[in-house]
Amino acid sequence: MKLQVTLVKSPISSKPNHIKVVEALGLHKIRQVKVFEDNPAIRGMIFKVKHLVDVVEIKD
Repeated sequence: MKLQVTLVKSPISSKPNHIKVVEALGLHKIRQVKVFEDNPAIRGMIFKVKHLVDVVEIKD
């Protein structure tokens, strides 16, 4: 299974740790989309910034 992550809100006014997580996910612009393999590390990162991103599960 894969996760499609879309940045829907700017992290500018967020905590520094949240900004670093968004950058680590490789998201730089609003509405930018990245696809990741589903694993606990990615799930944890998404959980930290769930108020900034939209996630869709893609079944293989």
